[in-house]
Amino acid sequence: MDQEVEIISANTRNEKIKNFFINNRKLLISVLVIIILALIGFFGYKEYLASKKEKLGEQYNIAVIKFEAGQKDNIEQTLKEVIFAKDRTYSPLAFFFLFDNEIITDPNEINQYFDIIINESGLDEETKNLTIFKKGLFNSDFVEENKLLEILNPVIKSKSIWKPHAIYLMAEYYFFNNQKQKSKEFFEQLISIESVPPKIKTEAQQRLRADLSE
Repeated sequence: MDQEVEIISANTRNEKIKNFFINNRKLLISVLVIIILALIGFFGYKEYLASKKEKLGEQYNIAVIKFEAGQKDNIEQTLKEVIFAKDRTYSPLAFFFLFDNEIITDPNEINQYFDIIINESGLDEETKNLTIFKKGLFNSDFVEENKLLEILNPVIKSKSIWKPHAIYLMAEYYFFNNQKQKSKEFFEQLISIESVPPKIKTEAQQRLRADLSE
């Protein structure tokens, strides 16, 4: 008797499942189609990104090879296109190649590219902080105190490995602009950091003893 009940229950359950699929076949087909299209779109987009990155890599490498061979026509425009592609690998490489080789020299243009690299190219956090520090270093020769602090504050207020470098830059900036008290405050802040690189800490201590002691 119990076996018969189990058979009837199993048949009933199977019938319910069958009816569910029959009654909802349009919905199930639609869901299946959506899933398939989503997978196609996902893998298609990944393939597109990989292809785009490969083309940017070729564009960057060809430009560098031509420049080193003395063929400098269109190098600047080619590498600017790579910058504006906002790729986390090749956009910074293109920008710093133009910058380091003094192909671009206008401060406003350079800062524009710094901002693209920092804010729009998807850098990992420490690479982003390094780039912010480099932007601060570039601007430290000609911007006012508030502007330099604005640039460097994201690093100074972080726990980044580049924090000591940013603080040291501000301390030196104040020192060479004859703002000794502010310089001293930044140097003292610097040597209080546990993770400060030994060389930077030594230089800060020497500055405090030799030039900023009361």
